[in-house]
Amino acid sequence: MNKMIRERWDISIVRFDVDSNADGTVVYSIKAPNQEFSFIGFSRPPSRTARTGRIIGQAWDMMGALIEGPATEEEIESARREIPKLYTGRATSSALIWCRSNRSMRVFDQTMAALAEGRQPQVEDIARVCYLMRNTGLDGNGTFGTRSFPSLGASHALGGVLEAQLLTAYLMREFSCDLVEHLAAKTSSRAIKLAPELRRYIGVGNGSALGLIFFVHKHPRLINRLLSAREQAIALARALILDKADRRIEQLANLLRRAILFRQQDRMVYETFASSAQVADDLEMILGQLHQFRASGVVFGGETVQPLDVLADHLDGKVVPEAYETLLSLYLELVPDEADALLQAVKAPDELVVSPADRVEDLIALVRQDYQWALDVDMSGPDAYKYVWYKSETAEEPRRGAREEVPDALDLGLDVCGNIQALLADLNAEDRTLSVARFLLKHPQHRYMVSRVQSLKGHEYHTPRANINSEAFVPIDLVRLMNVGIHGIDKSRDFLSRNLRGVLYHGAPTPDDLRAGYTGTWYYPAEPVL
Repeated sequence: MNKMIRERWDISIVRFDVDSNADGTVVYSIKAPNQEFSFIGFSRPPSRTARTGRIIGQAWDMMGALIEGPATEEEIESARREIPKLYTGRATSSALIWCRSNRSMRVFDQTMAALAEGRQPQVEDIARVCYLMRNTGLDGNGTFGTRSFPSLGASHALGGVLEAQLLTAYLMREFSCDLVEHLAAKTSSRAIKLAPELRRYIGVGNGSALGLIFFVHKHPRLINRLLSAREQAIALARALILDKADRRIEQLANLLRRAILFRQQDRMVYETFASSAQVADDLEMILGQLHQFRASGVVFGGETVQPLDVLADHLDGKVVPEAYETLLSLYLELVPDEADALLQAVKAPDELVVSPADRVEDLIALVRQDYQWALDVDMSGPDAYKYVWYKSETAEEPRRGAREEVPDALDLGLDVCGNIQALLADLNAEDRTLSVARFLLKHPQHRYMVSRVQSLKGHEYHTPRANINSEAFVPIDLVRLMNVGIHGIDKSRDFLSRNLRGVLYHGAPTPDDLRAGYTGTWYYPAEPVL
């Protein structure tokens, strides 16, 4: 979003051929400064039977493709024919993303009815979910024959990490708003459009489950680089020398006020995470410390020229994690150019390679240095392997279940603790001067773990420090890391500690805003006053 705002991307409707039953074709043009893309969407009447958010679904309210260049009739017809096939379909060479989404039926219908009657929908109705449609799939990077992301290169307008997926999610948001206005106009001559402030408030819904656990383990370099970039940016902000009159103190105070109101107005119910009321209370306390610094140069009773560092150090573990991470995320806004530069520099190839000339003694030292936490985990107890990760035969989705309930399941999870302990046991039984190449000839089962240990040497954030097969492991924690910490999803609420539901682009500027040169703050939006 920062890139689109900064470069004033031009997003416009080229075609919106949708009938009153919501059946039809849409095409959007997306123009970056030096490149053009198209979003091809196929709207369908909602099915009450075959409609599902799962990959095994047979019908979705919208299926679409993000492609490079203008959308030709050949591209449109190919997408129309191939996308519904999913696994047996094949994308064209210009396709970057295939996507699917479903309506939030109640809110969509309420909004359409209100617009058709010539009035805006009730804000409280929208605020209960904050979206009209929910993403049910964003597939790219070679999936279904889409273009591989590493082939795009740094100069590509969508060459950054996750940029193609996130642009597609934004276009889902725009399509949902355009569709509800279009269908309202088809229903009544009195129909009006969404108020701009309400249209910004509406995001796109998102649901994520256990598949993200596999993503974290499969892309250790990417996870490490993303988290490292965030930590570096936070460190830069914490190191700022600020006096009580510095404008950045007032900037942070304003951002905190915005976050507090956002939490106070939050209507979501959270099963496991801290309530928004509790988060708002903690943020109010933090804001009070900022006010004290502005008045006297004192934070938590002591004078300082590094108030952000003192705040972060003092609050760690003393407020709910959601409030603490909100504060750290707002720190990034005080070093925006540095934060954007760190993100743009993230490059993380997936390949993990063996260093065959290293000796066994080198590998033993490296394992003990980087994986002592895994060596300390008791893998001999009854709960160490209580759960197994497998692929559901019916839903074709990742599952985590008690091993005794699925005794024949192939465990698809990465057993870091068990594998590291087995590797070290075999290393200790060998001559310390033996080369890694010779070791692997004798113990080929360790090749992947050896390549992982050697390739990730010296990196801090590549592997979750947990036994994912144990009863103590909470899967939702890693799903939340991806959804909230990396994808930027708001109002993430958990379901049975394994699924997350939230909203993306909540408060984001519209295409009209982007063309006009948007300069506001869009995240943590307040409920519109109409």
